[in-house]
Amino acid sequence: MVKRIELLIDLGTWIPTDEDMASVDTIEFSLEEKNRILTEAIQTGTGQLNGIPIAIGVMDF
Repeated sequence: MVKRIELLIDLGTWIPTDEDMASVDTIEFSLEEKNRILTEAIQTGTGQLNGIPIAIGVMDF
C-alpha cells in the first residue's frame, strides 16, 4: 500500500501516522486462513502534493 501512496504524493515526503495501531480480533476471525495477513485496512499519514502539505488516508479493501 505504501508504494501506491508514494505514487500519489511527492517522493520522499510520506510520514505514516499510527502505523503500529491494530484492531483487537474479538470474534477470532483469522485472515491467515485466506492467506492474507494485514495489520489494518487503512493507512494514514502526511506528505506533500506538488509541494503542498497534505494528510492522506488510503484503504485496502
